[in-house]
Amino acid sequence: MEPIERLSIKRAKQTFRCLPFNSTFYVDAKSLGLNAKNVFKNKSRYSNPNMNWFSTSDAIEADFRWLITVGILRREVDGQGLTSKIRLTPLGRQILENEANLPEEIPSWSEKISQWLRRKRYLQ
Repeated sequence: MEPIERLSIKRAKQTFRCLPFNSTFYVDAKSLGLNAKNVFKNKSRYSNPNMNWFSTSDAIEADFRWLITVGILRREVDGQGLTSKIRLTPLGRQILENEANLPEEIPSWSEKISQWLRRKRYLQ
């Protein structure tokens, strides 16, 4: 495995642990495609009980963009271009096939800080 690939997988695993989506969210993203408004409305279905949920669907959309940047999600495409729906990428599928409960794992404080810093750096 190439060093860059190992780093991408490590970063993606950390992201799975640090965001408030549960395994059901990722299963549905793989098979159905999801949009932020529906995810927001279905907190009981998609939230990780160990984490705080979002205050708006726009906040979910921001996490979708982060998951796209990390390589876990992609935008769904229809005949007219990109849509508001997301799907799981091959990288996301590969990681979840090997570690299905990864989204329910509680991240360490160092992982949370690292994730926060990485996102801040990306947004600047």
